[in-house]
Amino acid sequence: MTIIITIGIIITITIGIIITRINSTKKDLLEKFTVDGIKYNIISLTDKTVAVGNNMGCTGGVNIPPTLTYKKVTYSVTKIGDFAFDGCSGLTSVTIPNSVTEIGEDAFRICRGLTSVTIPNSVTEIGEGAFSGCSGLTSVTIPNSVTKIGAGAFNDTGWYNKQPDGILYLDNCCLGWKGCNPTGHLALKDGTHLIVVKAFSGCNGLISVAIPNSVTNIGSVAFSGCSGLTSVTIGNSVTEIGNYAFDGCIGLTSVTIPNSVTEIGIYAFYGCISLTSITIPNSVTKIGSGAFMCSGLTSVTIPNSLTWIGEDAFRECSGLTSVTIPNSVTEIGLGAFSGCRGLTSVTIPNSVTEIGSAAFRYCRGLTEVISQSEVPPTADQSTFENIPNSATLYVHVGCKSAYAVAQGWSRFYNIVEDDEKA
Repeated sequence: MTIIITIGIIITITIGIIITRINSTKKDLLEKFTVDGIKYNIISLTDKTVAVGNNMGCTGGVNIPPTLTYKKVTYSVTKIGDFAFDGCSGLTSVTIPNSVTEIGEDAFRICRGLTSVTIPNSVTEIGEGAFSGCSGLTSVTIPNSVTKIGAGAFNDTGWYNKQPDGILYLDNCCLGWKGCNPTGHLALKDGTHLIVVKAFSGCNGLISVAIPNSVTNIGSVAFSGCSGLTSVTIGNSVTEIGNYAFDGCIGLTSVTIPNSVTEIGIYAFYGCISLTSITIPNSVTKIGSGAFMCSGLTSVTIPNSLTWIGEDAFRECSGLTSVTIPNSVTEIGLGAFSGCRGLTSVTIPNSVTEIGSAAFRYCRGLTEVISQSEVPPTADQSTFENIPNSATLYVHVGCKSAYAVAQGWSRFYNIVEDDEKA
């Protein structure tokens, strides 16, 4: 009994030490400190990076160094943190070093005394509302390195307030529309390289949009809720279509995705109920969750470049009757084709090793599933839930017994060995 108690005490002490170390590590990662009057937060001990922390009440000029030393460790300053100088109306100037890659949300909001700011070429992202309300800020230059600007980043600045109504440009970035919402056809000027987050969100009077070849990034929610939009022309330099970019564009019937696009964000075309067909180019490697939840979609071409079909990617596409999944795909996400009631046939290539929960649930029109793999891909009991009992599963000769006992696949009552089909 004594030995057992002793071991129990040792285990308890050991666990306590481990928990203490874990908590200590978490504390270190979130540690805040001040150097030369500026507050910082540690981002990563491994990478030795910090963000400028909350410096409420800061006044005068601030010179942010590219590196600093704390507890004998040298850190790089890579971010101006969210709300870093929020409300510092007495701040008159700030020097941002080339080490900074991100300016956080509301970082300089309502810094009314700030008259100018130079954003270095190292910065790739400017957060939502970053300089909003800086009424004294009359001049801003955005370097070409910036690939993402949050909504309202420069609203109510001195620069913004003197701009005329219409399409608002800041250097090569399209910030959206100032004044009453636009109607009819919208053509962005050549040379524009970025459409910012929420740029034209809710502009339901827009009918068509022409995005020039110079644009590389369509920001998240850029055209969300443009219910009157019927067609979009996307230039051939766009590499990313942001999350929710065309969400809720219920009138959109035509869109061509160019070969330059590599990523389609989550829910990018969610709710585009009038969109009937879509061709995804060979450049795309990732389709985000819910990207094409379009009930009117009847035809889709999935390229060989794709390795993963995201969660709910084609969920509730009730008009979709058939789909060919290329050999490049290794995983079909959770609910990817759930509710595709018109889907009658699907071929799953031998490259697929995993099919997510409910991937084909409620595909009530499904009559045949062809699995080309000799080893049943990982699935669960909900993967093919609520498909017809009469649906036939075709597999290679000699593989029937493996599928008959595999989780998710065993729910098929009709399993047929057929090398010509599989």
